[in-house]
Amino acid sequence: MKLSPSLLVLAMAAVVLPAAADEPAPDPLSFNIGAVSEYRYRGISQTRLKPALQGGIDYADPSGFYVGTWASTIKWIKDAGGDAQVEIDLYGGYKTEISKGLTLDVGLLQYYYPSNKLNPSANTLEVYGALSFGPVTAKYSQSTTNLFGFADSKNSGYFDVTANFDLGDGMTLTPHVGHQTVKRNSAASYTDYSLTLAKDFSGLVVSGAVIGTDASKTAYASPVNGKFMGKTMLVVGLKKTF
Repeated sequence: MKLSPSLLVLAMAAVVLPAAADEPAPDPLSFNIGAVSEYRYRGISQTRLKPALQGGIDYADPSGFYVGTWASTIKWIKDAGGDAQVEIDLYGGYKTEISKGLTLDVGLLQYYYPSNKLNPSANTLEVYGALSFGPVTAKYSQSTTNLFGFADSKNSGYFDVTANFDLGDGMTLTPHVGHQTVKRNSAASYTDYSLTLAKDFSGLVVSGAVIGTDASKTAYASPVNGKFMGKTMLVVGLKKTF
């Protein structure tokens, strides 16, 4: 029997649609674990220029809401006279496309240092908002508490711009620049910058990043050995996502 064009379309749909319906939806839950030659955050070493172990769990709902947690070994709390050897981040937010190609991301991020014993406490809560267009993301974060143990530093802000360029074959190039303002402490305010090259081997990501700052060598010197924690360094990392 010869099919008419309309009957041919219906016949093809009957074959194709069930196969498409059987495709599994992306898993909203993901895990990651990794190690870095040192843990840098906003350009400042959190591990006295030493290696760190890291890992996290993320849940991204199809509606755009997400929650997650991430942790890393650290040294700076103990170096400052406290007692925490790990940083635990708890975060949640909402991400959506507000117009073609333009994505909005807003949320809360709690940095928690168990029994850190610093005064003021190092525990910090930030609210953030980000806009992404193409490969570029601009983000602003503002603390609603004192910032990482700085006295009287509520409402400190961090603004950064990051781009992520796909070089093909699983390789990405990520330039970044940011500025941390510490409220009522201009000596602790600074700009950080980095350039990261990464290669994804089916979920195993190898990266190398040149990271530096113009931070005060006095404000960000290690109390243990006096070394500057914002010096320009090459940081290498290995992360597995599954």
